Amino acid sequence: MPGAAGTEAPSCTRGSGSPGPAHPPPPPFRLIVLGDSTVGKSCLLHRFTEGRFPGPLHSDPTVGVDFFSRLVEIEPGKRVKLQLWDTAGQERFRSITRSYYRNSVGGLLVFDITNRRSFEHVKDWLEEAKMHVQPFQIVFLLVGHKCDLVSQREVTREEAEKLSSDCGMKYIETSAKDATNVEESFTILTRDIYELLSQPLELHFGGRILSWLIIIATLMPRELC
Repeated sequence: MPGAAGTEAPSCTRGSGSPGPAHPPPPPFRLIVLGDSTVGKSCLLHRFTEGRFPGPLHSDPTVGVDFFSRLVEIEPGKRVKLQLWDTAGQERFRSITRSYYRNSVGGLLVFDITNRRSFEHVKDWLEEAKMHVQPFQIVFLLVGHKCDLVSQREVTREEAEKLSSDCGMKYIETSAKDATNVEESFTILTRDIYELLSQPLELHFGGRILSWLIIIATLMPRELC
């Protein structure tokens, strides 16, 4: 599986002064990538995690779910590990992919700007995801993929921006082929999730108030952390 990008920061040498309070690193963020088959979800993930574009001739359709991971720096000195789940868009795999909605904190809703039907199915993917994560919520980013194919565009930027606004999401256009906005899309989503999880959330369990970060760390499967 693809590994984390970048190198580890050098360890700090303890000085004579008193050390400041230790801040535990954020828990891994589990992100799910949704959308119709052939919109380019796997190509986006290969470009993001491996820095390469496999191309349509070397990219077999995803069967069930594939897993990727990478570290993302959300601010100087603070990195988050992303656990990225690439789901199959075909209907026959939907019963498998639905189980991966659980414990996800964010997702990319991907459509192909040259395929209007994939854009029309975005709301279906969104509603299905919301249904399977209740009572929790997922932060989504709407991604219009294959923006390098301008002459074949079937969905205008204005249409996509209106849909994202109506659904409370941000919108970005990407191309795995020429690496346009691939890094930016995952970074934007990760930062939005981190900002949300850093806000206090007054949920009482046994007389205690838990933060989003504690809740999500509790929900994360141990074997994936």
